[in-house]
Amino acid sequence: MTTIGFIGLGNMGGPMAANLLKAGHQVRGYDLSEDALLELKQAGGVPASSIATVVSGADVVVSMLPAGTHVRKVYMGDDGILANVSKGTLLIDSSTIDVQSARDVAAAASDAGMHMVDAPVSGGVGGATAGTLTFMVGGADEAFAAAKPYLDIMGKAIIHAGGAGNGQAAKICNNMMLGIQMISVCEAFALAEKLGLDHQKLYDISSTASGQCWSLTSYCPVPGPVEASPANRDYQPGFAAAMMLKDLNLSQDASKAVGAQTPLGKQATALYNAFCDEGNEGVDFSGIINKLR
Repeated sequence: MTTIGFIGLGNMGGPMAANLLKAGHQVRGYDLSEDALLELKQAGGVPASSIATVVSGADVVVSMLPAGTHVRKVYMGDDGILANVSKGTLLIDSSTIDVQSARDVAAAASDAGMHMVDAPVSGGVGGATAGTLTFMVGGADEAFAAAKPYLDIMGKAIIHAGGAGNGQAAKICNNMMLGIQMISVCEAFALAEKLGLDHQKLYDISSTASGQCWSLTSYCPVPGPVEASPANRDYQPGFAAAMMLKDLNLSQDASKAVGAQTPLGKQATALYNAFCDEGNEGVDFSGIINKLR
């Protein structure tokens, strides 16, 4: 049994921690939400009142935090992880953040004698609950090898993307594709409606033709064709539009930093920004079809 400190027990982190508990590990957790700490306790974990309490004596620390500023503070702050964890502890950050923050924190961890990986995820709350997430992992070979047994508990696809920060690079590129593809699928269904083509007929054709993509076959943005789609639940997330906008903004920051041209990524960012500005931050990202209509 491994002692694991888990920081960030929200919609994703909570189920991930629960799966580590189900696998027989001891999990101590920290979150600003009392409800999240209560859920951890009910799952068999040990709530903690501070980061120092969570990481002291832990063999592994996992974090799932909102943004790069939070990751920097939690890891590198005076009362943060690196100031309180034992040398040699394995560090796994599954937040989705900017590449530079990931690389800076990994460098600080290495200087402190820690193995660290950035391991952002794809798969949403459903994947976190089912333990079927995809982990895109950046870090040294030995750090990846140390982290993989724990990632295997929480996910079904564990892919080493290269050195520190490359997990974040993969996540940013993947979700830029996802945002663009969802808009394209939504536009096609909105056009089909005006042309008098039935939703199911378009799905049956495109799901086996060249228009096939995950946004269509696993997350169809209209009710009916895909039972698990949020479209069948009035676009309850899922993956909220605010989270998609966050990832698209990361893609645009990254493209500017390295001089890459991402015109469709830029347009997708603008559309999701407008969608969120209209009060749809908590709507599933596939709900953008209602704006495009």
